[in-house]
Amino acid sequence: MLRFLVAGWGQRLGDGVFPVGTIVVNVTGCLAIGFFAAVFAGPLLVREEYRLAILVGLLGGFTTFSTFGYETLALAQDREWGAVALNVVLSNGLGLAAVLVGARAAERWPGT
Repeated sequence: MLRFLVAGWGQRLGDGVFPVGTIVVNVTGCLAIGFFAAVFAGPLLVREEYRLAILVGLLGGFTTFSTFGYETLALAQDREWGAVALNVVLSNGLGLAAVLVGARAAERWPGT
């Protein structure tokens, strides 16, 4: 529900063609997961179930792009440059390819 509300608000900021709402959701989700992951690891130690509820439940439901950003940053901080590049290329490339395959499959689905 939160994603729907924020994306709708963001989309109204744009011209209606470019996916401003999705970008707003993805960027705010990344900002939030970066903030909370750092706070929960340092100055504010919270119980594991609360950490998971916020990072995985709330923000994971808000946008999985935030998890992608956080995991990619973690790899970069560990200087795993090959894994960073592979994660970016595979996540984006395979994701876009999967959307295309899904769309083509739907076009060929009986009754569509």
